[in-house]
Amino acid sequence: MPIYEYVCRDCGDQFEWLVRTGEAPTCPSCGRSELAKQLSVPAAHVAGAREAICPAHASGACQEADCRGGRCGFADGR
Repeated sequence: MPIYEYVCRDCGDQFEWLVRTGEAPTCPSCGRSELAKQLSVPAAHVAGAREAICPAHASGACQEADCRGGRCGFADGR
């Protein structure tokens, strides 16, 4: 299920919407469906052999014990 970015043509609200099969997105601010789909760049990260998988671990923002314990959600086995 892709996530698309939209701008409401009526109120100007910008938002993201997880599009499910057969579902038509509506503006969360005004409820209308006059929307313009925006171009966006997909985000992807591939860790190299010596690069930490967890972005917080790579920046030093988390504790290594937390990463090993799997509590941060990016457990890389270090």
